[in-house]
Amino acid sequence: MRDKSNIRWGICYIYSSYNNTIIHITDITGSETIAISSGGQHVKAHRLESSPTAAMAASKKVGEIALEKGLSGLHIKIKAPGGHNGPNSPGPGAQAAVRTLSRMGLRIGIIEDVTPLPHDGCRKKGGKRGRRV
Repeated sequence: MRDKSNIRWGICYIYSSYNNTIIHITDITGSETIAISSGGQHVKAHRLESSPTAAMAASKKVGEIALEKGLSGLHIKIKAPGGHNGPNSPGPGAQAAVRTLSRMGLRIGIIEDVTPLPHDGCRKKGGKRGRRV
């Protein structure tokens, strides 16, 4: 078992919508990019960009680069589209990406949800009586 003091931490930002999954690893300050990849870089069809398979391939590529550069632990920040019209729940690729990163031998620190929440700014779409189905 490694000593806690010599773990080199980084931050992994996972943006997961129903259309794509983007995985971005930075150093602990968040200012320098170490690796970035998305689901669309690993599949041919547009409908598969958000799939767990594409997210696994993207996180595998990003994880290999992070290990190569000397990172041994990651704090994870998961973001869904959010805002005043987007869904507040992350897409199907988020969980698969976290699982793949932990399987690669990277230590997982804090997992945090950083989805933007509206503070009653713009009016939601759908009209006065909401969307009638």
